[in-house]
Amino acid sequence: MPKKLRVGWFSFSCCGDSTIIFTELWNDHYKEWAKSIEFKAFSSFQKKEEISDLDVSFVEGAIASKEQEDKLIKIRSVSQKLVAIGACAVMGLPGGQRNNFDAKTIEEISPILMRFNYNQKVKKISEIVAVDEVVPGCPMDENIFFLLINKYLGEFGII
Repeated sequence: MPKKLRVGWFSFSCCGDSTIIFTELWNDHYKEWAKSIEFKAFSSFQKKEEISDLDVSFVEGAIASKEQEDKLIKIRSVSQKLVAIGACAVMGLPGGQRNNFDAKTIEEISPILMRFNYNQKVKKISEIVAVDEVVPGCPMDENIFFLLINKYLGEFGII
């Protein structure tokens, strides 16, 4: 069986727009990509995620909780390459706007943060783990993503 690029797609605190864009790209390129990409983890496509032995992990969303931070660290530890996808992952915004709230507003939102076990501060993923590439935008810039996926298919000897 031909070698495939082992990919994980992970979403944290965000609207999920880059997942939608990726799904549309997958639909457009299904015939070629299905032969060369294996999803080890992608909750939009699969019931069970396998977070191990990944060539490339694509991560969208900012990190808003300790649980998310721990999962991101695990993802990085099993990924040869990690790509930050979209504005939330790359810049921590717009979710990170709460990092600049005044004391009164922070007091108002504290019960919500506690209820959902959220950290006081939202982080972009590069504040937690090493990031190899970024795909900016909200939603992600699909042209940059397309170039990256093809780059990795070549780099990992798939095409």
